[in-house]
Amino acid sequence: MKAESVPLVFLHALGADGTCWDEIVTRLPDFTVITMDLPGHGKRPLTSSALSLQEISDLVIHQVHLMGFDRVHVAGMSLGGLIAQDLAEREPNFVDHVVLIDTVPTYPEFVRQQWRERAEIARTRGMADLLEPTLATWFTADALAAQIPTITRFTEVFLSTNPEGYAQTCELLAEVDIEAHLPTIAAPTLIVCGQDDLPPFINAVPTFTSQIPGSRSSWIDPGRHAAALESPDAFVSLLRDFLSS
Repeated sequence: MKAESVPLVFLHALGADGTCWDEIVTRLPDFTVITMDLPGHGKRPLTSSALSLQEISDLVIHQVHLMGFDRVHVAGMSLGGLIAQDLAEREPNFVDHVVLIDTVPTYPEFVRQQWRERAEIARTRGMADLLEPTLATWFTADALAAQIPTITRFTEVFLSTNPEGYAQTCELLAEVDIEAHLPTIAAPTLIVCGQDDLPPFINAVPTFTSQIPGSRSSWIDPGRHAAALESPDAFVSLLRDFLSS
């Protein structure tokens, strides 16, 4: 089956929504592309009082099935990458290829505590106090200085994110741990990471490649956490090469 004949699902990161992929989608006119808002983000409301990874994964499967597809490629960034791992591990007949973008299988304890603190900030002070550190983590200094359109759009989306949805997702990230299941992922897997992302994401790359059979990795330079969004041409080139190989 040709790669182009299998739909390509993109799953966004914390504080973003399905529109964050727009610059990438326009570069894939020969693919059927599916983007969606995850619970508590964009236009999708929260579905429970405490989010779980399986709940979000099941939502993705349900939405894809509603569109008439039963097998897809899945590309997920950060939070979306954790969902992609869960889907690939639990639903091997659903996931054809998987692309893990600036993500981890689990977070070290100091980052888990940061997620708990961010949840508290979102609930008590709102999203504005979280914007500046998020932008500095996601984008290079050059991109921030130029205020590229991707940053302008992300800023609007981030500030409009439901604070409780953000907080519940932070609490999910503080607890999730998929590392023990990585060796069971059978789908061909590409790991993509920004060359200057934070250490937990950089350190996760050799973890993925050593534990997911047959996986391979590529770097985007320059690039931080949102390297794929800041450099869509570089990312799409890696994606096309992977799906056609």
